[in-house]
Amino acid sequence: MTPPEFATREDLAPRAADLRARVDMLEAYLDPAALRVRQEVLEQEMQQPGFWDDPQAASRVSSEHAAVRDRRVEYEQLAMDVSDLEDLLEVADDGDESDGFFQEIADGLDRVESLLARLEESRLFSGEHDAGNAVMTINAGEGGTDAQDWAEMLMRMYMRWGEARGFTTDIKEIQEGGEAGIKSVTMTVSGPSAYGLTSAERGVHRLVRLSPFDSAHRRQTSFAAVDVAPLVSDDVIVEIDEKDLKIDTYRASGAGGQHVNKTESAVRITHAPTGIVVQCQNERSQMQNRATAMSMLRSRIVQQELERREEEAARARGESLKIGFGSQIRSYVIHPYTLVKDLRTGVEVGNAQSVLDGEIDGFIRAELERRAKLDSGDQSS
Repeated sequence: MTPPEFATREDLAPRAADLRARVDMLEAYLDPAALRVRQEVLEQEMQQPGFWDDPQAASRVSSEHAAVRDRRVEYEQLAMDVSDLEDLLEVADDGDESDGFFQEIADGLDRVESLLARLEESRLFSGEHDAGNAVMTINAGEGGTDAQDWAEMLMRMYMRWGEARGFTTDIKEIQEGGEAGIKSVTMTVSGPSAYGLTSAERGVHRLVRLSPFDSAHRRQTSFAAVDVAPLVSDDVIVEIDEKDLKIDTYRASGAGGQHVNKTESAVRITHAPTGIVVQCQNERSQMQNRATAMSMLRSRIVQQELERREEEAARARGESLKIGFGSQIRSYVIHPYTLVKDLRTGVEVGNAQSVLDGEIDGFIRAELERRAKLDSGDQSS
């Protein structure tokens, strides 16, 4: 919300009241007192002798401790900021309007609203892997160079979105296009609830524009598919028989380790029962590439099972559209007008460039809310 040139008490009081109500609802959900107790339990566990004797178990406890602590601290800071802004509104004099005092309060409300929206997202996650990291794969569809360029535009969009949220994106495998763009890319996205958020982007993305690669500059429709899987930790049991694996090595291309194009350090693994193929070339050695590829294979197998459950749930709800990787979810139109529209939620943004620059939180939030309503049995969405 953009405040007027001179914000007034009448403008700000309803906003502050709304934020207070939302913070109170969030408190009931997060239960900061319980978070503090859990944090203390984990801290006691971390102080026990021999805690690091089992590195995997210790890493899980440390990760949970950081997540619990950060969520509690964020909420407490948010609640304090809202209280401070309410106090400022109480003591402000109407004569302060012209010197910008109310405008400072308005700016503070904007900041609090942004943080509150992030914390409210936690209520929309219910999946067992939603809190963890993600493996994202983007594949260019039919359309030659235009589609490959579109796949690269999507990669850039997600990397900029991740950067804005403080996430880490790490490219594990990339296949360059012949003339421009990329044929495919696989990257990990690491940060709080990275999988829960990026899972909302799974599906086919459609671009309509004047082709920069057509000498006649004709309008071109391009497609790219985004797949997302949870980056599962080593303690998650995934049954994989070595006899079912076909492992190929090849020379890496593009950015990678110091032996790129000199040794067969890149690894491709094919899992016969599922037909899943994963590959990695951007680590420093063949051993590291193989370990990363196996991690991605385990993630893809877990995702395949999650998709099976989603499709069963969709059939139970009477949905006719296929859920997941094959669904067209969003259209990005750059010509003859500019508009980005999500086909699942109806959310539209007229500034296509801002979306391509990574401003996709509105689309993600709307899809998560749609899913939450479906899961709760609300058929109206």
